Amino acid sequence: MFKAACPDCRCRLELSAAALRLAIGASRRTTFYSFTCTECGAAVRRPAGERIVELLTGGGVRTLRLHSTV
Repeated sequence: MFKAACPDCRCRLELSAAALRLAIGASRRTTFYSFTCTECGAAVRRPAGERIVELLTGGGVRTLRLHSTV
């Protein structure tokens, strides 16, 4: 279980790995995790630094690797 907070309703949540998505891009701006608040239904997108990426991937969160087209 992962702890997160909704910026819209301020609810503190405990989410399973299945409730989270992680996108890893080429930069900090394109690396983020997302989830839907179970209280208010808001779609939440938060930046993910190296430590967050390690925790989420190690915890079984589904990961999408974003590739840039050159």
